[in-house]
Amino acid sequence: MSDCGCQFEAKNKAQRKILRILFAANAAMFAIGIIAGTMARSTALIADSLDMFADAAVFGISLQAIGKSQAKKIRAAFLSGIFQTTLASFVLIDVVRRSIWGSEPESSLMVGIALLSLIVNSYCMFLMAKHRHEEVHMRSSWIFLSNDVLANLGVIIAGFLVNLLNSRFPDLIIGFIIAIAVMRGGITIIRDARSEQIQHQRL
Repeated sequence: MSDCGCQFEAKNKAQRKILRILFAANAAMFAIGIIAGTMARSTALIADSLDMFADAAVFGISLQAIGKSQAKKIRAAFLSGIFQTTLASFVLIDVVRRSIWGSEPESSLMVGIALLSLIVNSYCMFLMAKHRHEEVHMRSSWIFLSNDVLANLGVIIAGFLVNLLNSRFPDLIIGFIIAIAVMRGGITIIRDARSEQIQHQRL
């Protein structure tokens, strides 16, 4: 029994370490991204930064769930999914607003910040790789990181297209796509948490 307890504690310690790094990295990139996105007048970059903010919140919630009961872990994942879908809705509203009132995104700033975010998220995915099949709160963290990398690549592409076509629409389109991807990720997490809850109640 003591061996099992030590193994369980070691697993919790490893998860805490990873989630602390993910939380700090995403919180820092949110701060950088939201400032840069506002300066660049880029919907895609703002959407990407809000995605990072959602992730930081999720990693914080997941961090609190470690070592707690399975029910609390499921609740943490469920709240994470709701939070992510809510933020995605706000981004979609911003896309509509900028489509109507116009915007002039700065492509070089978009590409530079998105490239930095891509490097950070790729490193985070490397750290998370061996934990991606563990409990629901860790699986949800892996989904967030996967979405982040795709979003970063999308912003980089949008930045190049904005410069090439001299048009704001690539920025708006990628911002819309990121918001939809974030929303789908949130829905997936909610469904996963719900499935885990049903299985837990049957035990």
